[in-house]
Amino acid sequence: MRNVILPGRYTLLLKLYIARVLVFILLISGIPLMAISSNEDVKAVKENPSHNDLQRGERFFKGLLPKDRTFESCVSCHILSKPDTMNWNPSAMDIALKYVGKDFADFQTAVMQPSGKKIEASHKDFKIEDEDLKKVKMYLDELASTGPPAAGPTINQLANFVLLIVLMILALLDLIFFHKIKYRLITVLILMGSLGFQVKMITEAAIGLGRSKDYAPDQPIKFSHKVHAGDNRIDCKYCHHTAEFSKSAGIPAMELCMNCHALVREGSRSGKFEIAKVLEANETKKPVVWVRVHNLPDYVFFSHAQHVGIAKVDCNKCHGPVKEMDIMRQHSDLSMGWCINCHRETKVNFKDNAYYDSYLKLHDQLKSGKLDTVRAVNIGANDCARCHY
Repeated sequence: MRNVILPGRYTLLLKLYIARVLVFILLISGIPLMAISSNEDVKAVKENPSHNDLQRGERFFKGLLPKDRTFESCVSCHILSKPDTMNWNPSAMDIALKYVGKDFADFQTAVMQPSGKKIEASHKDFKIEDEDLKKVKMYLDELASTGPPAAGPTINQLANFVLLIVLMILALLDLIFFHKIKYRLITVLILMGSLGFQVKMITEAAIGLGRSKDYAPDQPIKFSHKVHAGDNRIDCKYCHHTAEFSKSAGIPAMELCMNCHALVREGSRSGKFEIAKVLEANETKKPVVWVRVHNLPDYVFFSHAQHVGIAKVDCNKCHGPVKEMDIMRQHSDLSMGWCINCHRETKVNFKDNAYYDSYLKLHDQLKSGKLDTVRAVNIGANDCARCHY
């Protein structure tokens, strides 16, 4: 087929037509073709930091710049990921949210001229140029809008599951078609072993549905039970004062926190940042949205009054060594089996508790020696309707 050569004028018309189409596409896509002349447009462009500015701010925050740095990086204290242990310093996200709507001058003062013994000691040798500090704030402002980087999913279990499926398929194909393995017993063992491991993985995952053992979420305020209940020996029921007569143990109001923090304004490890959240919540009357740690399904009834108020069960029985926890976590799996076993094992103090005076038959059995100990299961603790009705 011969090449078709257009006359010169047709070629020019075609080029002009293509150019007009491209201009139209650029215009409707919002890409500016001309230099911005108005002051408002220039201001709008300046308010949107470039990728290079954000990247430079991130590098300063993470300590990659300056190369001759002699002080600690920002991220060494103000971490980006969730820690396994209590990090007393405010996270990068905390700082980003606090200063996202504030001027650079406020941010600069907080960094370069901090108030508080803890932060003064941490920022003592901190040196950074104003332009670079502006870029750090740009990075934090961007972080406040996008959120912290998501942790990558763990794929080990998925990879193992897929590998077992592949082994099963290969074993099945060899058993039916290929016959490469001399002894069929080996093929059958591979097939049955792979199937058994898969069933085990699925069963464990199904049993774990709805259970949150060791769940330890980040809280809006870094409250340490170790500091309050452990070091300072504050009784659990001073803060959770409804535990003895209510279904829920209750969340302490900020007014109760102010009984101490009206005077205690700076923590020895957390500085002023976290306690300032308590003071602000109390002044603004805006409730702190705590993340619930222990959460039973809707079809389960549980009363703290019955267990703490009447049965006199110690808090540690369910919640574990709370006095040793900086980060509150779910100690027990709170499964049905765990509750039933506890009712079977827990002894009931019949003699010194007036609540059980009406259990005359059990009192007679204790006196006659037919029963040496009354346990929770003996008074109907494991009846289905007690928890599910």
